[in-house]
Amino acid sequence: MLPVEGHKNLFRDENSNAIINIDNAAYHDYMNTRRLNSDKKAELDAMKDEIETLKSLLNDLASKITS
Repeated sequence: MLPVEGHKNLFRDENSNAIINIDNAAYHDYMNTRRLNSDKKAELDAMKDEIETLKSLLNDLASKITS
């Protein structure tokens, strides 16, 4: 592998010509951030579903009261 000029953690694979980052700490930080964002999105989606359920229940209740 050939070092990429100006980047201490980047190397070019001579066979595939791909740029490879060998900074494991940055990779683990990226994966942790990605996992956290995924968890937050799942929690937000669950909250949206609960809000829709509550809205539906309130609409049902309101329609029974006004009937």
